[in-house]
Parts: sequence; C-alpha cells; structure tokens
Amino acid sequence: MDILLWGVLPYLVALALVGGLVWRYRYDQFGWTTRSSQLYESRLLRIASPLFHYGLFVVLAGHIAGLFVPKAWTDVVITQETYHLVALGAGTLAGIATLVGIVLLIYRRRTTGPVFLATTRNDKLMYVVLVAAIVFGMVATLTGSVTPTGEEHNYRETVSVWFRSLLVFSPDVEAMAASTWQFKVHILVAFGLFVLIPFSRLVHAFTVPLHYLFRPYVVYRSRDVVAPTPSRGRVRGWDPVGTQDRDRKTR
Repeated sequence: MDILLWGVLPYLVALALVGGLVWRYRYDQFGWTTRSSQLYESRLLRIASPLFHYGLFVVLAGHIAGLFVPKAWTDVVITQETYHLVALGAGTLAGIATLVGIVLLIYRRRTTGPVFLATTRNDKLMYVVLVAAIVFGMVATLTGSVTPTGEEHNYRETVSVWFRSLLVFSPDVEAMAASTWQFKVHILVAFGLFVLIPFSRLVHAFTVPLHYLFRPYVVYRSRDVVAPTPSRGRVRGWDPVGTQDRDRKTR
C-alpha cells in the first residue's frame, strides 16, 4: 500500500494535472477563467478575496521553502528551533487568513442569489476539497510534529525527503511512510485537489499575464477635450444621394 500511495500515485496525479491542463488549453480556452462574480457583489468580496489569496501565497511560500530546501542548508543559517517557531507562527497566521477567506467566499456564494445561481456542482466539489486541504494542512502544522508513540517528528526529514526524491524519479517510500497520519491525510487530499484543478475554476492559478510586461503602452485620451476635425474636401463616390431633398421635405 505504501508503494502504491507514495511511489505510484504521485506520478499518476502529476500526469492527470499536466494532461488536464494541456487538454483544457487546447479545447476550452474560453472556459479558462475564474468566472468572476464581482459584478453581483463586491463588498464582501473586497475582504474575502485578499484574505484568501494573500494568505495562500504565504502558505505556498512556506511549502516551497519546507519541501525544496534541505534541512542541512537552513541549519547553516538558523537553528532548527528558530526555523520551527518561524514556520509555525507564519504558517498558522497564513493558514487562518486563508481559511477565513475561503469561508467568507463560500458564505458570499451561498447567500448572494445571483452568485449562488452561477455555482455549479463542479464548484461545490472544488470548495469541499479545497477547504479540506486547508484544514488538514493546519492540523498537520499544529499537531503533526508528534508521533502516536510520543516521539518528535520533523516533516523535513520525512515528507521533504520523499518529495525531493520524486523529482529524480526515485521515490523514497520509506521516508514518507515514517511520517505522521496528519501529513499523510493532508497530502492525499492535496492529490485530489491537484487532479481537480484542470477541470475547475482553479485552473486560473496557472494563468500568468506575462504578456503585460511586453505589450505596448495603452494611450488614453479624455473625451472632455475634442480635437477639431481637419477640413477635407469631399471625396468623390461618397456623395449623399437623395438625402438632402428628403430632409427638406421633413422639415
């Protein structure tokens, strides 16, 4: 079972994620959107959306630092105790902000009539999996540092080692199997979220507007100042036919 969950399943999830993104881009480019509902309600969205997105950015930054950077590298700069306190404090605050933001977004979607009518079954499933990933991530952060036998557990010596081993196609199944159940559940729920991303509104996370950095400037002109139209001679072939006489009769 460990080989299936931590040695085979990650690559199947990666295949579904990449394949789904390619399929979505080729056959549903017009659906590659968040389907914004700001037009229907903006007061609550103005609070919930920044809370969720900025909190999520910090959470992702913490995941990148914890999974990609080996423990031996950070031990050269700071102690493990300091790293743990910073990660726990920042991770908890970011997790709370993300969770509060997504709860407010769900409340807004449920209580605002037009927004609720635009909610699909796919959206409902996406919200359930997304909230589950956030909740179990916080559970792993707050309670996953101790094994059932009471021993101290450092995910950077188990989960991180396993994750980096996947990148070189040599999965360290034993390292992941030695982790606590909180991290295992969090990762399995994250697998479900990754599979769902290409087929939900979460696909917009892979849209980076890099072309904005290179496109030409947009020239704006005020309508208050109207430039005089230069006088030109009448162009042959565009003379009005019969309109002047018709105008005189109507007057």
